[in-house]
Amino acid sequence: MQLYFIRHGQSTNNLLWDQTSTSNGRSMDPELTEKGWRQARRLAEYLRDKKGEHPTDVRDSHNAYGFGLTHLYTSLMVRAVATGSQVARALNIPLVGWLDLHEEGGIYLNDPQSGEPVGYPGKTQAYFASHYPELVLQDGVAREGWWNRPLETSAESAARARRFFEELLRAHGNTTDRVAVFSHGGFYNAFMRQVLGLLGDTRKVWFQINNTAITRLDFNEGEIIAVYLNRVDFLPADLIT
Repeated sequence: MQLYFIRHGQSTNNLLWDQTSTSNGRSMDPELTEKGWRQARRLAEYLRDKKGEHPTDVRDSHNAYGFGLTHLYTSLMVRAVATGSQVARALNIPLVGWLDLHEEGGIYLNDPQSGEPVGYPGKTQAYFASHYPELVLQDGVAREGWWNRPLETSAESAARARRFFEELLRAHGNTTDRVAVFSHGGFYNAFMRQVLGLLGDTRKVWFQINNTAITRLDFNEGEIIAVYLNRVDFLPADLIT
């Protein structure tokens, strides 16, 4: 399996943080900004473009001959679905929602009185059908919203990353599939720690991943090859965030 971990395009929360260095006024489930949409479209064009037939005797470590993606999975947070949908349309491949790909914490806002985080439902089946008809929802997505629980703890996030990693390997680990997942910066770090076995105190370890950046990991008979991390060379300088 070749795994392509892709972060969503710039969200309104990302822009808020860049402009204010605070989360005051954040959205519980932010949309893409105008720049985020441009990033997503550029990403889709890049993943679609083919540069020729792949020679059988060449290890294409930079995807010079294209990506040939076979499966697309996404978090159900709007910014990830919006990004993945651009790619799904460009490649004409189904985009499948995967509950465990969401960002750390889940859908929540801090209560204005107590300051305590409060969980919210998340988008509904009807919303996704109306806005992103190419999205395939798996079992477990409630009609009234896919989250509907309290703030996720750090321990729960780590366990979810482990569960996702194990399920991904069961589904695709011993195949030639080329799998892209659309997710988030915090979950990327939780996932990478699981892949690398960094299970202790990881507060001083952070894996940078920019908006729409691509990380490629190859899994082959028990071997894991980190081919590249945080690749953004397909974006012009003014779209790197």
